[in-house]
Amino acid sequence: MAGGLRWRGEALLSAGLAAFLCALRVQAVCEGATVTQELLKEGFHRDLLLKVELGVVGEYAGGCTVAARTHLPPGIYVDPYELASLQQHNLTKAVLIPDVVDVEAPEYLATDLLVLLYLEPGQCSHCFTATLPVHGRYHRPAEDSEEALVILESPEVLVCCCDNRLPAECWKPAEVEAACSGRNAGPCQWYSVTHKSAHEETILQVPVGLRQHSSVVCVVTLLATVLCSSLILAAVCKYGQFSEVTCSE
Repeated sequence: MAGGLRWRGEALLSAGLAAFLCALRVQAVCEGATVTQELLKEGFHRDLLLKVELGVVGEYAGGCTVAARTHLPPGIYVDPYELASLQQHNLTKAVLIPDVVDVEAPEYLATDLLVLLYLEPGQCSHCFTATLPVHGRYHRPAEDSEEALVILESPEVLVCCCDNRLPAECWKPAEVEAACSGRNAGPCQWYSVTHKSAHEETILQVPVGLRQHSSVVCVVTLLATVLCSSLILAAVCKYGQFSEVTCSE
């Protein structure tokens, strides 16, 4: 009886130790991917810089396409016409979802935007990077703050691989809005990479007006409009040539 209990205890201890060692191995392999995002420039028109270092998991990603799927809140957007021009000159490659964006809408009338940004190889063998022009939207006047905060969450790292044997612990099949295709004739699949972020979120500070200044802004705008319209009308009547209607000063 005592011998059987001892044998069972040793078996449970061995199984627990094996599971612990397996978990350590998975953690060591999967913790290599690191994502960093940074907003460059100042003001409303910025550049979103994304850097991905696959680390150990990058050893299995040879020949794969690396992309970042990032969610943009209503306070920030990508100009589809600017993006099309950049893609025409092979300066960047991205997919907007939805592909129709109202660039004139203020923040409180805009919707979220999903961007699939393809990354290019960087300085090291497992490093990838890309830059995406983004623009801040106009916000409602605030009560006591001259800045509105737009929070960008860390993007999801995706890879498109064809006939690659990838460790299931780190790579999970993902549903992506863009097609996954490669040079090989075999089937290709998008995978989501388990990663850690250098910063969980990035904050964009957008200048906004104060609500108590609304009346002053309206009065000044009205006076400027009336003055400019009067000057234009006076110039037209003084220097313009009319065949039927004559203006007098």
